[in-house]
Amino acid sequence: MCRVRKNIEGELYSMNYADAVAFNTDPIEKKPLYHFLPGTLSFSVAAAGCNLRCDFCQNWRISQHKPYECFKSISTTLYPEEIVERADMRGAESISYTYSEPAIFFEYAYETSKLAHQKGLKNIFVTNGFISLDAIEKISPYLDAANVDLKYFSEGLYADKSGGELRPVLDSIEKMKKLGVWIEITTLIIPGVNDSPDEFNKIASYIASLDKNIPWHISRFFPDYKCKYKKPTPYESMKKAAKSGKEAGLKYVYMGNVNKAAITCCPACSSELIQRAGFDITENRISEKGSCPDCGEIIKGVWA
Repeated sequence: MCRVRKNIEGELYSMNYADAVAFNTDPIEKKPLYHFLPGTLSFSVAAAGCNLRCDFCQNWRISQHKPYECFKSISTTLYPEEIVERADMRGAESISYTYSEPAIFFEYAYETSKLAHQKGLKNIFVTNGFISLDAIEKISPYLDAANVDLKYFSEGLYADKSGGELRPVLDSIEKMKKLGVWIEITTLIIPGVNDSPDEFNKIASYIASLDKNIPWHISRFFPDYKCKYKKPTPYESMKKAAKSGKEAGLKYVYMGNVNKAAITCCPACSSELIQRAGFDITENRISEKGSCPDCGEIIKGVWA
């Protein structure tokens, strides 16, 4: 299904190794990660392919193609050593495996992540979470953070809309958290698909049951790929999702793709701690120890 593995005389080969179809230096807030080294740069890299088939995919031009179909004019042979070198030269503090699903280019990400750690760089997965637990265990010594896309809280929706399953995604989130990987979760709110109060409540309650300090990013949908006929997510739906998160006890709920600044507030005294303008940090008042300067509350995250 992923279309990036090939059986050649009984051996399974990765067909997208070192075949970078996208690479760029991004603000880490773009991943989105709001509680992991805010204000820093992350060198981002992707190879073609995906293990899900979402009609609403935002990066379908690279994720829903075979490597050799995927814009060879922009595809670049980029080996792990070169990725680490470019990240270092551009002043990045981390490398993000993103844009497409990192599990699809796992060997590539794994070899790069080992070299990155030797250079003092952090490693980040921006992932749909549809990954085997063995793979997570293998990369865990080098994986520092992950933003996991929890699309729905329904096995039926995962099967019908994405060709996947819910349980492996939940298992991945729980496994990464257990292994000490910093986790943030994103849900793209799609009108008529996962925008019911029941879905909001189930996702929010699940995250809260793991840890109320896990940031939940609620992202606004815009028409794309096979869902160009749909309308963008109404702002009212975004507010309802955010309300569900707060009612579940989540301390950090953010709305993305909306014309509104994302502010990190202290959950104890409500002081505004991190001000953002788009992907830029305009003010960060969190102390080096990760606490609120006004009341001393510990703000969970990786700040240095």
